[in-house]
Parts: sequence; structure tokens; C-alpha cells
Amino acid sequence: MLPGNHTLYQQYRSALLDDVLPFWDRHSRDPQGGFFTCLDRMGNVYDTDKFIWLQGRQTWTYAMLYNRLEKRPEWLAMAKHGADFLRAHGRDANGEWYFSLDRNGAPLVQPYNVFSECFAAVGFSQYALASGDEEAKDIAHRAYRNMLRRESFPKGVYTKAYPGTRPLRSFAFPMMFLHVAHELQWLLPADLFEENTTRWMNDIATLFIDRESGLVYENVAPDGSHPDTFEGRLLNPGHGLEGMWFLMDAALGRGDTALAHRAADSLLRILEFSWDKEYGGIFGFLDARGKPCEKLEWDQKFWWAHIETLVALLMAETRLGRTDCRAWFEKVHDYTWSHYPDPAHGEWFGYLNRRGEVSLPLKGSKWKGCYHVPRCLFMCMQMLDPTAPRSR
Repeated sequence: MLPGNHTLYQQYRSALLDDVLPFWDRHSRDPQGGFFTCLDRMGNVYDTDKFIWLQGRQTWTYAMLYNRLEKRPEWLAMAKHGADFLRAHGRDANGEWYFSLDRNGAPLVQPYNVFSECFAAVGFSQYALASGDEEAKDIAHRAYRNMLRRESFPKGVYTKAYPGTRPLRSFAFPMMFLHVAHELQWLLPADLFEENTTRWMNDIATLFIDRESGLVYENVAPDGSHPDTFEGRLLNPGHGLEGMWFLMDAALGRGDTALAHRAADSLLRILEFSWDKEYGGIFGFLDARGKPCEKLEWDQKFWWAHIETLVALLMAETRLGRTDCRAWFEKVHDYTWSHYPDPAHGEWFGYLNRRGEVSLPLKGSKWKGCYHVPRCLFMCMQMLDPTAPRSR
């Protein structure tokens, strides 16, 4: 049995403000511009390359905390540091966002991935909201428009798929596009926001959430069916769990409690299917029919999947009154807090093997940055605040 919400609130708040953020404050700021994200266990930089989506994410994190938690000048300064580097170096001549740069901002990898657009948009949106910087607002809006332009062909000329043979739709895109739109709602025309979010919510609900099992498939055929292939059977539980709080939040924002409850139902089905009953924790990838999984890292336990699940479960409990989520919250909380935080050197580990042992003792990388942990600690802290109103 977990302690009461007040004690949990203090636990999440202290982890955010006394541990995780100070780690990034101390180690990630590059005096030459932007952020280092490849940090070892102690915070030493082991690679100086800069990845656009992580630069955008860290810019967003500091600007978001400035906007939503406390107007600390040092947080705004960190957000500006990231935004200035991105503004100077992040785009090609066509305004598309590269995937990675070297330390000084020279491009390394072409703009093949639309997620660079996504996180440039959210980073500049929050920074514009915090600073009043009109150019930042325009950059966010242009990145969003680029995202929309690439929606039907996200990787553009860089795609490896042969056209027409086995068309698949990826859950990652409507899931992320929905979240980006809600982050940018304050600066988007109302009709554009409603048109796009309605489409993406409908895609998630009708194509990707399987009506029979409640599971969220990572890839589906254009009609929502599941090809009997590696990709067609693939489950990415972390994506499904995170995506369900995106959907829940969006549905509640427009008063659609039925859809929000459906997302909560799916959340529980994914957890029941993907929880490792032998060692605990959420599997990294699974095959929906129990066949061998293509992903060699299928049994790893990823930090982001667990902490995003905590957000989803608390959202279902506190905003929908779903008391059936509490037992799962306690189970996931216990696993997460006993495996990922690193009291010796700060911040959280990211990658465990199936037995729950640390497999990579890093704190940041090409994929892990200052984003999931602080965002989720902040959101959980808000929902655990004993002074906040609760659903009945």
C-alpha cells in the first residue's frame, strides 16, 4: 500500500526539483550553444553531437516549467539557450529540421524524420509563450505547418519502404501529431486545430485501438486490419500507454467522457497484456499473437514507458474517477521507483534488462534526454497535489 497523496506529491516534487533538473542544469548546457544529451552515469559528456528532437524537447521542458510551475529566470534562460541554438542551426534551406548536428551546429543527418518538426514546434511554442518572442511563435507555427505537409509521407524521399506493396500506417504519427496540436492550441486557428485533432482522435480510436482486444497496434493496414507479419503484429506497449493519456486528455478537453473511458479501458488491457509476470515491469515490444518478436530488445524495460504509464493511470483516476486504476498505479510506481532513480549520482537510468538490472548506465543519449522524466514528474506532482480538485 502506497502512502497518501500528500507524501507521494512531495516525493515526485522533490525528485523533479532536487534531483532530476539539477542534474541537467549542471551537466547539459553547452556554453557554445544548445545542450549536451549524451551524458554518462555521473553526467560526463561522452558524445557532443546534438539531436534536434532532444534539443527541442529540452527547450520545451524548461519553458514549460517556467510557464506552468514557477517563473524562475534560470529556467527561461535555459529555454532561450536551446531556442537560440535551434534558431541558428536547426533548419535547412527549405525550412525543414535536420535530425542531428555536430557540436557547432553543422548538419550531420538530413531532415528525414518528421519528429524533428514536432519537437521544434513544441519547443518554440512554449518558449514563445514564456518569452513573448514573436519570431519564436512564427517558427513554431511554421514547424507545425511542415508537420502537416509531411503527414501523408512522413519520411519523404528518405523512406525505405517500396510504394504500394504493403501500405501500413504507424500509430506514432497520429499519437504525436495529436499531442503537438494540443501543445500549440494557443497559437493555432481554431478551425485548423479542431479539424486536425478530430481526424487524429478518430484515427486512434477507429484504426489503432483493436475493438476486440483493446490493445493498441503499432502498425495497421489503411483499413485498420492487422497483416500477419512482424510489423502487422507489433505491439509497442509504451507507445500505447503514452498514447492513451494523450487521447484521454484530448477527449476530456472536448467533453467526450465516453472516449476518455475507452482510452482508460485500453490502458488497462495493454498493462495486463504487457506486464512481465515473472520479473515485473513492462516489456519493450511484443507480438500480439505471441509469436517471436522481431525486435531483439523486446524484453528490455524502458524508463519512459513506465513513467508515462504513471501519468496515464493517475489521469484516469483523478480526472475520470477510475478507481480500478489505483492498484495498477501502485504496482507500476513500486517497480519504477525501485529500479530507475540513481540516488548515488542523480537522475534516472533508462534501460534495464528483463530481470530489472541496469543494462546501460547512462543518463542521456541519442534517445534519452531532459524530457520524459521531468515532464512526468511534473504531471504526476500536479495530479497528486492534495489541494487539487478530484473527480467523483
